[in-house]
Amino acid sequence: MRLGQTSIIHFASRFVASASGFAATVFIGRILGSGGLGTYYLILSLVAWLGIAVKMGVPSSITKRISEGTDDAAYAVAGTSISILLFVVVSALVLLFREQVNEYIGHPAAVIVVLFLGVNLAQSITNSVLRGQHLVHISGVFTPIRTGSRSIVQIIGLLSGLGLTALYIGYTAGYVLVALFGLWVALKNFQNMRLPNRKHYRELISYAKFSWIGSLRSRAFNWVDVTILGFFVSQSVIGIYTAAWNISVFLILFGGSLSQTLFPEMSSLSADEDSEAVADLFETALAFSGLILIPGLIGGTLLGEQLLRIYGDEFSQGGTILSVLIVATLIQGYQRQFTTTLNALDKPEIAFRINAVFIAANVILNLSLIPYFQVIGAAAATATAVAISLVAAHYMLSSLIDYSIPFGEIARQWGAAAVMGVVVALGRRAETTYIDFSYEFVTVLILVILGAGVYSVSLFALSGRFRKTVIDNLPSRLSQISV
Repeated sequence: MRLGQTSIIHFASRFVASASGFAATVFIGRILGSGGLGTYYLILSLVAWLGIAVKMGVPSSITKRISEGTDDAAYAVAGTSISILLFVVVSALVLLFREQVNEYIGHPAAVIVVLFLGVNLAQSITNSVLRGQHLVHISGVFTPIRTGSRSIVQIIGLLSGLGLTALYIGYTAGYVLVALFGLWVALKNFQNMRLPNRKHYRELISYAKFSWIGSLRSRAFNWVDVTILGFFVSQSVIGIYTAAWNISVFLILFGGSLSQTLFPEMSSLSADEDSEAVADLFETALAFSGLILIPGLIGGTLLGEQLLRIYGDEFSQGGTILSVLIVATLIQGYQRQFTTTLNALDKPEIAFRINAVFIAANVILNLSLIPYFQVIGAAAATATAVAISLVAAHYMLSSLIDYSIPFGEIARQWGAAAVMGVVVALGRRAETTYIDFSYEFVTVLILVILGAGVYSVSLFALSGRFRKTVIDNLPSRLSQISV
């Protein structure tokens, strides 16, 4: 029950954060247009890729070593010092090649890239410490604070006529705020205050040398398509693609919360050599990974154009792109649980190979399909690559632990989603035939709420496991969660 409550708190925090981020993105799209949105996301894409070199798997390594329960402060200090050194080196290279950076983005933003790298690193380090301290729900609460404060500052700046500068100020303010709060909480929860020695650096590096590709995989899933599209299409097309991408990744939040919650628990059980308990947690993760993604795929397919039109009329042409991207995030939701479990079992070298397969497939497929099919090719390439890595992950993990895929539970989720799809389709038909709403956003909101309600009730009726999970984690029991 405690893990369920932690996941719920973490998910709710990320949901609020994503909702505020979605609102800010809508403002960016409406005020700056698809071109301004495309420029901003090209900057974020570059920051994401350079962030791999800045972090090199160190944050994941910090989480792993701290979760093992010894020398937490020493590992935190060692990891931070390594990351600062890497940041200095990467930042110097960005400034040295600032002309090439500015030319790619189409905007003088090299200094902004360095600034974003710095604040992103600070927040990443504090979050990794909190997750290692089994405070996933606390780190999750910081997410809406970061995104909310960023969005508020950005929206105020946009309304004040600051343009792209408003986006830079808001991004920086949000990350700095949560980094400071996170540092304060982490310091209060350190168990063993001591400085690191050579052993701590060696153990961090031994894990990080494999886990860094996990960050590369995450960046590849989120940014390979955008980065390659930057060489072939206009910033306006990239803006439409990223609007669709923002909606699709909104649906993967619960799966991400689940994997981050279970990782320190699996890691602790693995250290105690309790593989059966690890397998049980993994099966639970698989059972609920598609809880939101499955109905999201059906709903996104039915309402894609209307959802995208919220950004502006020019964005509505991305409806098909949205459907393909939701397929990609659905597969990714399951695949993430496999690699999370491998890392928790202290098998980063296996996760390394799986992630390498995904990255290679994603890059090759994007380079092959984008020149001919552009944004549709980019979405299809990402979906295909993550499917390949899912098959590889299943093969690798099945050789380490015995587990069963909960096909029955997944089928019940599809059944409930099908009922929802029929109701939403009928509602959409009634709206277009008999009702004339002045604001399409109101129509979409009503249909989304209706669909969510029908899906929840249908799944509650179909699935005993879902009913038990809901009852076990009712708000009246949330006071039992340990902080």
